Amino acid sequence: MDQGNTAFVLISAALVLLMTPALAFFYGGLVKAKSVVSMMMLSFGSLALIGVLWVIYGYAIAFANEGSPTFYGIDGIIGIDTAYIGLEGLLETPEGAAFPPLAFAAFQATFAIITVALISGSIADRAKFGAWLVFAGIWATVVYFPVASWVFNFTIVDGKIVDGGWIAYNLGAIDFAGGTAVHINAGAAALALALVLGKRIGFAKGVAKPHNVPLVLLGAGLLWFGWFGFNAGSELAADGIASLAFINTIAAPAAAVLGWLLIERIKEGKATSVGAASGAVAGLVAITPACANLTPMWAIVLGLVAGAVCALAIELKFTFGFDDSLDVVGIHLVGGLIGTLFLGFFATDVGLLFSGSFDQLGKQAIAAFTVLIFSFVLSYIIGTIIEKTMGFRIKNEDELAGIDTIVHGEEGYALQDA
Repeated sequence: MDQGNTAFVLISAALVLLMTPALAFFYGGLVKAKSVVSMMMLSFGSLALIGVLWVIYGYAIAFANEGSPTFYGIDGIIGIDTAYIGLEGLLETPEGAAFPPLAFAAFQATFAIITVALISGSIADRAKFGAWLVFAGIWATVVYFPVASWVFNFTIVDGKIVDGGWIAYNLGAIDFAGGTAVHINAGAAALALALVLGKRIGFAKGVAKPHNVPLVLLGAGLLWFGWFGFNAGSELAADGIASLAFINTIAAPAAAVLGWLLIERIKEGKATSVGAASGAVAGLVAITPACANLTPMWAIVLGLVAGAVCALAIELKFTFGFDDSLDVVGIHLVGGLIGTLFLGFFATDVGLLFSGSFDQLGKQAIAAFTVLIFSFVLSYIIGTIIEKTMGFRIKNEDELAGIDTIVHGEEGYALQDA
């Protein structure tokens, strides 16, 4: 067992886990002061629930393979390996393994947690906490765990991948760290939930203002920090590919900040700090699937494109009338699509520019839009059932009074005499 790679995987897992509280800061700063506790609790609730579900059966679904005698399902599409229930089958490290299987399970657990938490930004200010947890548990089970298997699942024999999920193995699409499984998946679910819950009271352009800009910047900075574990860590080894992913995780979001601010300056006459933070996240989203398959110069191009396009895309909610509170659709869905499709043109060796073939672009498009449609349809169905049964949205009067005190009995900034 390579202790260096083991340490690398475990540290990467810790970095990705940090992204969920970082997201709580980012989202919390963007909402109203009387919604900050509720907003942050949606992320922390996801961390708690998905962390438990992953250990019980999430890994068993996401990393089930037909080669196992305990596999039940359709190979490459959906299944469960009962040997992995409760992670029991991972307690022993096989001879010659680069790192313990439990280290990989821990790393992938943090991906599941952050993906679910991302969705919550689309329903800020108006969702019941209990209903959100029910949605999160069902969505992770029937959407995220299977999609993660399509992208991240693989079996290696003698250094070669011999089996895996259909997107990465059978289709041959490139998604190094989760542009489809994480960002397109979460973005499509966010759009579905925004439609199910409807608009906030008084929804209109320019009405909702971030209540705490420093909190937004802190969250964005911590997200960027954690993203190095997300991208470079996906190599599962401290090597040259991890180093390429690392430098691209600097270059792309840095360029995306510039692209976003340029659009802001042209449209609004000012470059804002919230725009800079949002641009960084847009660039991080776009480089996620592409971080190991682009040269640093192409990563900069991707970042500029993602920053500029996402800055324009966040206006779509006003054009089409859906209330995606914190721009999960405009940043994660659109950014994920840009990064995934960009590979079809500029991926080293196989992109259109290098190969002269549209083959890789076709694979990228099939992967991206399959996940988008699958996630949107199931998310809409799950959200609608919850809304029609237990109720997903809080009462209008509770929204006006302040969701923090109504739902959690707390205030984000309760000042009392000493």
